[in-house]
Amino acid sequence: MPTDRTILVTGGAGYIGSHTVLELLEAGHEVVAFDNLCNGSEEALHRVEQITGKSVTFLNGDIRDRKALDRLFGAHAIDAVVHFAGLKAVGESVNAPLAYYDNNVNGTVALCQAMAAAGVYKLIFSSSATVYGIEAPVPYQEAMSRGTTSNPYGTSKAMVEKVLEDLSQADERWRIGLLRYFNPIGAHPSGLIGEDPKGTPNNLMPYISQVAVGRLDQLSIFGNDYPTADGTCERDYLHVVDLSAGHVKALQCLEVPGVHAYNLGTGKGVSVLEMVKAFQRVTGQQVPYRFAPGRDGDLPAFWADPTKAERELGWQARHSLEDMMRDTWNWQSANPLGYDERNSTA
Repeated sequence: MPTDRTILVTGGAGYIGSHTVLELLEAGHEVVAFDNLCNGSEEALHRVEQITGKSVTFLNGDIRDRKALDRLFGAHAIDAVVHFAGLKAVGESVNAPLAYYDNNVNGTVALCQAMAAAGVYKLIFSSSATVYGIEAPVPYQEAMSRGTTSNPYGTSKAMVEKVLEDLSQADERWRIGLLRYFNPIGAHPSGLIGEDPKGTPNNLMPYISQVAVGRLDQLSIFGNDYPTADGTCERDYLHVVDLSAGHVKALQCLEVPGVHAYNLGTGKGVSVLEMVKAFQRVTGQQVPYRFAPGRDGDLPAFWADPTKAERELGWQARHSLEDMMRDTWNWQSANPLGYDERNSTA
């Protein structure tokens, strides 16, 4: 997709959203960010503007609010949409499935209805490796069928993928990219934007960094009896800057009709204990931890086969695990309270 287009980023004030807004701006696009701030911060977008020297149009709204979406599309000439908005915690989804289906599935339906009404048919969807299901052999490949998902979060992503495929089959004007993420971590090298979950972190990396900075007493490692090398879960961790760059690269697939799925990962699994040791080695910070029972819905191990994204989009993960650890600590140590205004260093 040529530069100088206007891209709507739903969930644009969140962790991955704000990093992707930054990458889009640096690639020459105009950006409208839409977010209800349930998992995001407007401060993140102010800092993106500081880093890039470019402005972001921010609108506070809920993805399920069709009237708000219609007003947005009426006020801005949107060329394509990058869709992050939704709930994302696996454990929470097990306890609150209706909230996940409402936000993630109904929200996407409302977005697509508003897009079609505005004549916008190009969409990049933030999907997940969880759609491959519990039966899938590793590494995961895009040619595999969606499998039996292990939690409502993953099911909601699989449902949205199916909705979008049906939409594309019904109307050939739609051009859709499904980006199946693995486990993004890290922060922008500037240290100005990073992962700032509200409440106790659901993901490993911010939990580690918040223990290291003193916000939490110790790390809970959920499960140490999985069938892996050290008994802890293995995941494919990639730098959030690499992941965000993948969205800019993926815009080119929207020049071709149909639905296009891509894995965004490194192609290598790393265990939870390996992550803790790597963080301590790179940063010099100690991370006390304890083992806790495994969580419902967690799979023992999975990682990507990312060759399709490299072949068709020219994308590959370029940052090392050490880069991810260094950039995480650079962000967390400079912002021990995250984007809390009492702690703003920007």
